[in-house]
Amino acid sequence: MKTVNGQQVFFLGIGGIGMSAIARFFVTLGAVVSGYDRTPSALTAQLEQQGVSVFYDDDPDLLSGKIDLAVVTPAVPQDSELYKALKDKDVNMIKRSQVLGILSEEYFTVAIAGTHGKTTITALTAHIFQEAGLAFNGFIGGIANNFSSNLVLHPDAKILLVEADEFDRSFLALNPDIALISSVEADHLDIYGDHSKLVESFIAFAERLPENGKLILQQDQKINTTRKSYYYGLSSKSNVFADDINIRNLKQVFKLHCGIQKAVEVSLALPGLHNLNNALAATSIAIQMGIEPQVIANALATFKGVKRRFDMRVNNEKHSYIDDYAHHPTEIRACLSAVRSVFPDSRITAVFQPHLFSRTRDLIAEFSSCFGDADQLLLLDIYPAREKPIPGVDSTHLLDKISLEKKWLVQKAELLPTIERLKPQVLVTMGAGDIDRFVEPIEKMMQLW
Repeated sequence: MKTVNGQQVFFLGIGGIGMSAIARFFVTLGAVVSGYDRTPSALTAQLEQQGVSVFYDDDPDLLSGKIDLAVVTPAVPQDSELYKALKDKDVNMIKRSQVLGILSEEYFTVAIAGTHGKTTITALTAHIFQEAGLAFNGFIGGIANNFSSNLVLHPDAKILLVEADEFDRSFLALNPDIALISSVEADHLDIYGDHSKLVESFIAFAERLPENGKLILQQDQKINTTRKSYYYGLSSKSNVFADDINIRNLKQVFKLHCGIQKAVEVSLALPGLHNLNNALAATSIAIQMGIEPQVIANALATFKGVKRRFDMRVNNEKHSYIDDYAHHPTEIRACLSAVRSVFPDSRITAVFQPHLFSRTRDLIAEFSSCFGDADQLLLLDIYPAREKPIPGVDSTHLLDKISLEKKWLVQKAELLPTIERLKPQVLVTMGAGDIDRFVEPIEKMMQLW
């Protein structure tokens, strides 16, 4: 990718978590970077501070000068005026996944995939690598608090650590040397059609490993592949496992077992068994990279989490507020279970913004039963993202299906006043849409109570 030095590179959808990292990487390679996104955000502000020109109107007249390369994302539809203009100008256009694919040919690549947990696992792995002194470039699908960034760069990097996205089969562009798959649960059925096709895609991802490549799987996963597999989980049958698990001062304390090596004690400041599994996943990668268990344990103890992944925003003697990216029923259930484990006797109020009409339709049965650890629910309208509405699929229909006694449909304009009126003991906001725009206002409001 060093050939981009001096080139004019345009990013269509530059504010996305994955696109913004690549844009910043291109800046370090000497490219002249510009881009479009629908709305300003903290990520676009950071890009602009680095000298990147960003505009927010889907207006081809704003394209100026020669563009040598355009990087595009499926999040911006092909009927976008800018997309059509770039096509008409015969600009060389490549997908974000193709950029990562090219990079994965140039580095020893560790790729982390799965329908749940991959961002936290990638951030955990990056932190362990950093603490172990490995020189790597890391692309993380969220803001890792230890780095205050979604991008980690080392000038002498020989290793690429990348979050591998199954959406749109993007991860099939990668060429991993070590691959981890955390989960193959049904999701993105608007892309795949049915669960079996999703599983086939994960198998194809595993098969992209070289014959001597290493595949790491959660102990319950079954991937039909010829590649050598290593397992992690809570069972002693796994290559990496945990036992003697306790909660102390809101932290999970456990014994970490890594093969024949002596067990070490770990203190992890992330609640929930799903996060314990995420830590075991990152540990498995680190072991394959030759990192000592005690170094891993020390790194896990200083991991500060990921923005919007069980992100504790307020925690005082009166009120607590947690924000989370959970948008799939399994993730919602895991998040609320973790909240309940930390606050067993408190009244928990959940705020959820459904993401995609198709996901709401396809997983309606699972959504109906995943809020059991909440005492009451505020449900927002469905965030459409890239989709058009589907007749009969809306939040009113979803609310009727949810098996919770105290539940209300709330418009975004009424969310803050409703929270102010309820003054919840423990509040959890969840979703992958624009619910993140409410996090800071909610945090400021709750700090005044």
